[in-house]
Amino acid sequence: MAASSSSADAIGTTERRGIPAAAFVEDVQAYLTQSGLDVNSSLAFLQERLQQYRVVEMKLLAQQRDLQAKIPDIEKCLDIATTLQAKKSAGEALIADFEVSEGIYSRACIEDTDFVCLWLGANVMLEYSCEEATTLLQKNLENAKASLEVLVADLQFLRDQVTITQVTIARVYNWDVHQRRLLKTTALKDS
Repeated sequence: MAASSSSADAIGTTERRGIPAAAFVEDVQAYLTQSGLDVNSSLAFLQERLQQYRVVEMKLLAQQRDLQAKIPDIEKCLDIATTLQAKKSAGEALIADFEVSEGIYSRACIEDTDFVCLWLGANVMLEYSCEEATTLLQKNLENAKASLEVLVADLQFLRDQVTITQVTIARVYNWDVHQRRLLKTTALKDS
């Protein structure tokens, strides 16, 4: 049911975020006439479009994997910043184990801290107050989750376009086979 409703949405859509929509071809003869292509050129065009969809799909899947790996990291950092704030408010020290080197850990006692350092990427670390860090991490988490939702919708749209294109390729190919059989049958009857 969901696939048919999203396919119906795709029919009315010309593109989604730069991904062109595939048109479902009901009448192959009319499609070939309108496009001005012969069967082989049409099939080549459709195969090329299918390949383009596959390339975009690979890029979107890589982005999805990156976001899915990033979200738990942001959540852990947010949890740590929140815990630091809670311990400070309660007047307690935080006992934490941290990795010094691969497989080597040390224990630290963090008492009454107002600041945390966050890695921003590209070997850049900045110091923030616990409140600023919590706000920043919460915003980053919301943005990452929103981006993931958009990415999942893009992937679904793309999969629908791949399916429509594959069906169109099969329809054009089958129409061509049928036309060749008709010509062959007509030629046999005439001779």
